[in-house]
Formats: sequence, structure tokens, C-alpha cells
Amino acid sequence: MDSRLRGNDGWRDFQVSVKNPMSRTLVLASNNPGKLKEFSQLLAPLGFDVRPQAEFNIPEAEEPHVTFVENALAKARHAAQLTGWPALADDSGICANALGGAPGVWSARYAGEPKSDRRNNLKLVADLAALTDKSAYYYCVLVFVRHANDPQPIIAEGRWNGEVRAEPSGQGGFGYDPHFWLPTLGKTAAELPADEKNRLSHRGQALRVLIDKLNKLVEIDEYK
Repeated sequence: MDSRLRGNDGWRDFQVSVKNPMSRTLVLASNNPGKLKEFSQLLAPLGFDVRPQAEFNIPEAEEPHVTFVENALAKARHAAQLTGWPALADDSGICANALGGAPGVWSARYAGEPKSDRRNNLKLVADLAALTDKSAYYYCVLVFVRHANDPQPIIAEGRWNGEVRAEPSGQGGFGYDPHFWLPTLGKTAAELPADEKNRLSHRGQALRVLIDKLNKLVEIDEYK
């Protein structure tokens, strides 16, 4: 059957599959390899089979909105519509307080097209150079839809406070991580081991909230 014609079957399969954890298919509405790696690591202990939308030849959805939640919802519905499977999308970014929350929803393209982590970081550092307040936070909103027309999407959010440092440090992570300084730890997000970053990060926080809501939704307790 063409996956686009599955309708709500993907969610029914998902519900049935809770008895067989290794068959919980979930489409990640992103082609970002860094996000795929993080979500796969975070969801693997729960038995989710996280499959990137690129595996289904799905192009990236438009992100025309000015809020994280609207963009995440648009991406989740887009992936669910074209695969017939439940979909998970996130919209996240770094928000500098002295810049009124910028880059915000434009974090991935802060320095324009084509997307470039290096140029984005250079622009953010330059924009903050003359300002005293270097405080910033990573923000993430996750949206899970059971099917494309899900009237009750599951939404979760997380926030990770830190500062923007001019000099990068660390080889891990992606995006703004080499410049995202964590004063309480004395290191950047890029210097954290993957398991520690997943525990502390905005994405990890949001996913734990989402998992709690999913537990209640499918009425099982086997992956608590």
C-alpha cells in the first residue's frame, strides 16, 4: 500500500506495536543528521524505530511561521501526510536575550542561505560583540501527531540556559554548541559527552515531557 494512503493505519499500527517495542515506527520530520542522531539516542531505550523523512524521499516542509510551535506543527503534519505514520517534529533554536530573542526561529538560517553553522555562529558572535549581556538559551518545542489531521497534537517544550562565548570550544554536538557556554559546568555544550548533553539539553528536557504524555496516551507503563 502506498504510504500516503495509509490514513490513520500508522497510528493503529503504533498502538498495536507497544507489545513489540522494536516495531514502533516513528517518522522524524527533519533531515538534520545531528537531530536524527540525538533523537535516535534518546528514543532507542524506549524501542522506537526513528526513521528520517529523507528515507521516504520527503522534502523539508516550509517554515513560514514566527513561532517555534507553529513551525513544528507544520513539519509534523507534512511528514505524517506523506508517510501515513505518526510523526515527530521539533523546532528549536538559540535565543539571545540582548537581541530580543534572536536568532530564535531563524537560528538555522541566521546568516542567510545556504545554511551554515559556521556562518551562523560568526554572525551571532558579531551581533553580541558590543553588548554586555551574553546570556542566551536554547529552546525546543516538540510536536507529535498520530496522523496528519490529528486534532490533538502532543506538544512538549524545553529550555536550556547558558551564554554565548566568542571563542568556540569542543568537537561534539552541532549548530551553536561550540559557542554555547554553560557556566555551572565550565564548558560548552560541544564539550559534553553525548549522554550528558541528552540529559541536560532543551531537546532532552522536551522529550522527557513528551514521553510522559505518550505513556499516558497509549496507556502502558512498560517504558517508564
